[in-house]
This record gives sequence, structure tokens and C-alpha cells, in this order.
Amino acid sequence: MSDDPWASTSLANLFVDETYASVKGYVRTYVLHHHLLEHLPKPPAKLLDVGGGAGNQSFPLAQAGYDVTILDPSSAMLDKARQRLELLPVDAQQRVTLLQADGEHAYEAVVGQRFAGVLCHGVLGYLEDPEPLIAELCRCAEPGGIVSIMTGNANAMAVQPALERRWADALASFDVRTGIGVLGVRGRADTAEELSEMIARHGVDPERWYGTWLFVDWLELGGTKLDPTDTTEIAAIAAVELEASRRDPYRQVSRAFHLIGRKIRDS
Repeated sequence: MSDDPWASTSLANLFVDETYASVKGYVRTYVLHHHLLEHLPKPPAKLLDVGGGAGNQSFPLAQAGYDVTILDPSSAMLDKARQRLELLPVDAQQRVTLLQADGEHAYEAVVGQRFAGVLCHGVLGYLEDPEPLIAELCRCAEPGGIVSIMTGNANAMAVQPALERRWADALASFDVRTGIGVLGVRGRADTAEELSEMIARHGVDPERWYGTWLFVDWLELGGTKLDPTDTTEIAAIAAVELEASRRDPYRQVSRAFHLIGRKIRDS
């Protein structure tokens, strides 16, 4: 049996072809991209995307002029990345490196390189203990570089089951950290405060945290069908989501959050 869950199931196709092709997938990429541009140095800085999969977050950064390394343990996801990479302009293709390795061994896999930005989005929720990966992310950031983490919000665990009208599950979710996500896989959530303390232990100063997925998430989980071809509405949704991601109380009830810290010292 393959050790790669993306290869042995339909998860890779679902994640890349359906989730990111949806309005919600576009909004996630758009919002995180704009957060990153507020904190990253100008191109052509070097970025490392740990668990970057098919390059959905990294490829727009490569097109913006950044030098991007995508590190992922899944050969199935990296195959998706290679297919999608061919669709980019040639100059952007030349700025992308694909590397198969576990995130917990990222520093060894990149042969000790340090990066101006280290990204890890949608990965921590699948780990029982996130700290070894957090330590590696922080280790890979150069002095003054940023560490960018997006993961599930433990303070909003009841949102998904409630919007799916699973009331018993929603009631139980107020006091739990795990649940079945939209991909049908059990995941674990964190809080921005906990992760801020964790990265601080590894020499990274928490700089700002944002919400991710609010209104568009509520709409889709509540059964509203959004048209991914309606570019006018998508642009309006993305603008509202970006603004909500920066403000309280909206960011606090987003189903995921995005934490950005800056490397101040080696731990």
C-alpha cells in the first residue's frame, strides 16, 4: 500500500481540481496572496512553500517575480504542480523549483538554505503535534524573513457543522479541537495565540494575524451555489473577504486564520 494518501485516493484531484477551482478556493488564494504582499520583501526574494502541493498559492507569487521552492511529501500533488506549471509563462516557470520531502525535514531537504519567506498553509491541521514542523519552518527563515502559517481556527469549530445543520455535532464542537473537514478528512485546529507563542519560542516574532474564509465559507456550507464564472461577483466577494480578514470581530469567527511572523533570531 502506498504511503502517499493523495496517490491512493481521489484527494489530490478533489483538492486541486475542485476545491481550488471553486469560488472559495479562489478567495483563499486571493486573500492570502494580498496578506503576503504586505509583509514580504520585493521580488525576486526566495520563498519556500512547505506542503505547497500543486502550487496554488506559490504560482501567483512566481508570476509576481518571486523565486519559489515548493516542498511537498506527496508525489501525486507534485505531479499536479508539474502539470499546472506548464501553463505558466516561461519566465515564471524558471522561477519555480519542485522538491519532494517531508516538512519536518525541510531544512535538510533545502541543504541549509534560508528564505525571505517560508509558507505553510493548510498543513498543521493534519498533524497531531505541530511543534516539530513549526520549528523547521522557523529554522528555514532567514534573519528578517517571514513565516506564514494558515490553519484551522479552534475558536470557530462549531461553524461548519452548524451551517450544515448538524446540530448535535455543532453543540459538541464548542469544546473540541478536531472535526471532519470539507474533504472528509479529520483535522485539528489551533488558535492564533497558541501558534504565536509557539513561533516565538523558535525566534520568530508574531507580526499580525488575519482571518481566512468567512462569508464565502458560510454561503457554501449553507448550500448556496456560487458561480465560479461570474467574475464580477467573485471580485466583489474577494474584496469583502480581504477587508473582513483584517478586522475584528470578523477575523475571530473565520473558519481558518493566517498568522505571519518575522524571524528575529535563531532558536
